[in-house]
Amino acid sequence: MELYQLRTFVTVADSGHLTRAAERIHLSQPAVSSHIKALEEELAVRLFERGPAGVALTQAGRELLEYAQRTLSSAEELRRAAKALKGDLAGIVRIGTISDPEYIRLGDFLSRAVERYPMVEIELHHEVTGAALEAVREGRLDASFYFGDIANPSVAGLALDEMAYRVTAPAAWCDRVREAGWSEIAAMPWVLTPSISTHNQLVTKLFAEHGVKPPTRHVEADQESVIMNLVVSGVGVSLMRENFALEKQQSGEVCVWEKVRLRTKLWFIYQAERAADPLVSALLGVLRETWQLGSVESAASRTPRLREALH
Repeated sequence: MELYQLRTFVTVADSGHLTRAAERIHLSQPAVSSHIKALEEELAVRLFERGPAGVALTQAGRELLEYAQRTLSSAEELRRAAKALKGDLAGIVRIGTISDPEYIRLGDFLSRAVERYPMVEIELHHEVTGAALEAVREGRLDASFYFGDIANPSVAGLALDEMAYRVTAPAAWCDRVREAGWSEIAAMPWVLTPSISTHNQLVTKLFAEHGVKPPTRHVEADQESVIMNLVVSGVGVSLMRENFALEKQQSGEVCVWEKVRLRTKLWFIYQAERAADPLVSALLGVLRETWQLGSVESAASRTPRLREALH
């Protein structure tokens, strides 16, 4: 069998239609049909069932699709490794971003990467933290910025920075917040991120550690700038990155609850099995320079310190 036949197979399976698949891989519809027919004859199984609305994978097709995808992925890694050996690194890298670009030094990182590896095409995908972890684990992203506790052995990472969060409330609530206990804070309106996010998980774990049911009255937002604006506007309590929380408290815009300080890490994560991938290695090298760091450490082997009690 040929790699081009496997690419056609995977594309048809993804699109569910021969004509749409042909458009995506810039072939004629008869050529696509020919590739599928030849592959089915060589494998001696029917891969698709044809119907008026398109095509659907047979049971055999569903089982063989994963093998085809892995074969194509391995072939791509082989090409990348060969190019790296001759100093001609090329390919497409999908990177997840979180938080604000300035904090993760995104501009500096990308400018260095583009200058050093002009043949590498970088795609950025803004993600909620938990979704970024899943996308890397499943291979939908090649790498991602991420913060939080990573206890998945299939994921490795480069620790970039330690982050601190503070429980922050609107300035008008300061009298209520100053003397509030855990139950009183949990009962206040909260601005929370989606449940898959590390931000949300930090809040849930924090209250669980103190035997208090996590906040349920909340507005949901998934961007740090939006959350800060909602807290300042009087909508509710939320976690806020410490530098922003203290700055806004000093300017009289918010009130920081002084009973707790959350600590976690900012990572650049990737699949552990891809640690030797030339593209991943290249990105890690650029990140070490950008952040002035040393060696890579396994995200699965390090558990960030999540909480520092102040009182």
